[in-house]
Amino acid sequence: MKKLFKLIGIILLLLIVAFGIFYVVNNEPLPNGKKGKEADALAIKMLNALNGDAFDKTEILEWSFRNTNHYKWFKNQDVVEVSWNENKVILNTKDATKSTVFIADKKVEDTKLIKKATNYFNNDSFWLVAPYKIFDAGTERRIVKVNNKEALLVTYTSGGSTPGDSYLWILDENFLPTSYKMWTKIIPIGGVSATWSDLKTTEAGIKLPKKHILSLFGLELNMGNVKAYNKKANELANKILKAVKHNAYKNTRYLEWSFAGKRHFKWDKQKHIVAVSWDTIRVDLHPRNKENSSVFINNKKQEKANTKIVKKAWNIFNNDSFWLVAHHKLFDDGVIRNIENHHKKEALRVTYTIGGTTPGDSYLWILDDNYIPESYKMTIPTKKMIAAPATWQDWITTESGTLLPTNHTFKNGKKLSMGNVKGYN
Repeated sequence: MKKLFKLIGIILLLLIVAFGIFYVVNNEPLPNGKKGKEADALAIKMLNALNGDAFDKTEILEWSFRNTNHYKWFKNQDVVEVSWNENKVILNTKDATKSTVFIADKKVEDTKLIKKATNYFNNDSFWLVAPYKIFDAGTERRIVKVNNKEALLVTYTSGGSTPGDSYLWILDENFLPTSYKMWTKIIPIGGVSATWSDLKTTEAGIKLPKKHILSLFGLELNMGNVKAYNKKANELANKILKAVKHNAYKNTRYLEWSFAGKRHFKWDKQKHIVAVSWDTIRVDLHPRNKENSSVFINNKKQEKANTKIVKKAWNIFNNDSFWLVAHHKLFDDGVIRNIENHHKKEALRVTYTIGGTTPGDSYLWILDDNYIPESYKMTIPTKKMIAAPATWQDWITTESGTLLPTNHTFKNGKKLSMGNVKGYN
């Protein structure tokens, strides 16, 4: 027995020595940094890179943590469903006393499970949305130099389950986070790092990590099937599509229209080829493969299509078709949908993050009682245009059964005619 205790003692001593060596080699002191406007400016750049505005408006987030804890967070309602094993807590994040607990689908009273769910959520949501919390109440931001580049040190002086923790965000050249280093109460070694690079651009437009790899023994933290979306906004968008006969639009083969009487179009939607005409020029444009386009001048085909003319036709088509069919593009790739209140009624904010000629533009759709657009307010940063209004009026039902506008009116009274609008098969 004495030999056994002696052996255990030796093993414990070796473990203590090994941990001591590991601690000395890997422990980093919390770096000093500079607070102030420069640190806040760097933080804003990181938020912008992650689309922080979209996070503020995101309705629902879903994820799991290491495939054990599962979450559905109704963010703007301050409610999150937390599930693990046979337990499910409908957690009120503002007032835990309003939370509801279920064990094996049976409602019970259990304050300990509410506390456990709160701790789980505070920890596991941080691994999902930490970069969006850098301006939370009780945070301090500092700039730190790492390898001659600026990094952002964020300290949480209050809130969460472990106030006092600090995180040093390492950023790429576009100010996106690639990793962070931690100084926390839970981990005794300072400066343990975790990746923040396996990002997914969600339907709501925010970038969320799918997994993390820690420098501590290469531990991997899987975040499961990460989702972020805006359910109510999607429901409103679908009501608009139903009102404007979107199914008929999808089945419409040909669209014809003009733009202010200056440019004329015939679009074969099925083949996605559009004849764009202005002055003495016609371009048979292939928007997906512009190199296949043909250019005609005075009805004579050029042997080699002028690329500048093709590019001009592509820009014209992107702009002028938008004035005809923007209401049918609410679910295009790269579109973020949010609900906003406008004169005590719901309106739909649509932001285009990719595509077209000016990604980043947004439009607030104002609707009538039947969900048909009456107007929208345009915000186009590249043109310094903020909430510029334009009507969508004089709707017609085309031969193919879809709804399209024939005129628009701007704030200054100027009218824009779409000409003799047609849709047919």
